[in-house]
Amino acid sequence: MIIGQIKDGIVLDHITAGRGAEIYRVLELSKLDCTVAMIERAESPKMGRKDIIKIGQVLDMDFNVLGYIDPGITVNIIRDGKVAERRRLSLPEKVFGVLKCKNPRCITSVEQELVHEFKLTDPKNQVYRCVYCDQKASK
Repeated sequence: MIIGQIKDGIVLDHITAGRGAEIYRVLELSKLDCTVAMIERAESPKMGRKDIIKIGQVLDMDFNVLGYIDPGITVNIIRDGKVAERRRLSLPEKVFGVLKCKNPRCITSVEQELVHEFKLTDPKNQVYRCVYCDQKASK
């Protein structure tokens, strides 16, 4: 299968197989007015199988969200058909507006305008906790 080369855009590579659709949804890529290609379960010598997303324009995107969803992602920024920048993502220390606190007594349940904020408390087990009430987040 051949997917065309991108002149200017972003390639999200090394996505864990099956997670591409979640990233597509969270980043709201269906709302873009450019070419978006998602390749699912592509063969990879390093990972066995992986997903890849190609976006036909350079976007301002929240890399913390991507790092939270799948910390092994590689982000390639393409300019004039060449990789201009490459970022290898990891778990972010904090995430904003991605998770919702499930604690009904948390201030975020009462104060609707507060942005839900979670901090990484256990990197080994990928545990995030609400900064307001210390409730453990569930993925």
